[in-house]
Amino acid sequence: MRAKTEALIFDMDGTMIDSMPWHAKSWMVFARRHGIAIDVSDLLARTTGRTGTECMRVLFERELSDAECDALVHEKETIYRDMFSDNFTEVAGFNAFAKAAVARGLKIAVGTAGDRHNIEFAMSRLKMDPLPLAIVGGDEGLSGKPTPAIFLEAARRIGVDPARCIVFEDAPFGIEAARRGGMRAVAVCSTHTPAELAGPHVIAAVRDYEELAQSNFLETLDAATA
Repeated sequence: MRAKTEALIFDMDGTMIDSMPWHAKSWMVFARRHGIAIDVSDLLARTTGRTGTECMRVLFERELSDAECDALVHEKETIYRDMFSDNFTEVAGFNAFAKAAVARGLKIAVGTAGDRHNIEFAMSRLKMDPLPLAIVGGDEGLSGKPTPAIFLEAARRIGVDPARCIVFEDAPFGIEAARRGGMRAVAVCSTHTPAELAGPHVIAAVRDYEELAQSNFLETLDAATA
């Protein structure tokens, strides 16, 4: 029998907040500043879900020191936050869905490749109530997605077996990370098609949380309530 669900683990960018178009725009600005020609769609396909350090090494195609990566990530993400700040929005229905999940006794955590500055930026604007029990970021020394390290650490911090967690993800690397971690997944199709986010462990594919709520997802979930 499949283990009852005890926790939901959310990716952040493109899953909790509708930020991916602004990440794309900020990558273009950043690359121009450094004289690098990029195909932004290709770059996002190769980097979304990876940590900032990993992204910079992919973009610059050479070994960079951690200090160099930190400075470059700070520059790029400052551009992103400046661009997204006045356009900030959640993925439709996210806050209400997370609140309803907590009301049903489910634990909530966040597992993102975003750094602490992007996490603070997002959380200060989302104003989640209640807050997630744990947030694992991409600047904590863990490998990025598609490895499962970030999601597994989120599960560890909230004391839930990975098999009892459902990951919510908008990117192929994140969906694959959930599979490798032994977790089921919900594909949030804010930036990719259901086909691009398919997998044997994917139990639903939706445009946003309003659509998920309309499907009575929480009501029909085999959850271990507190």
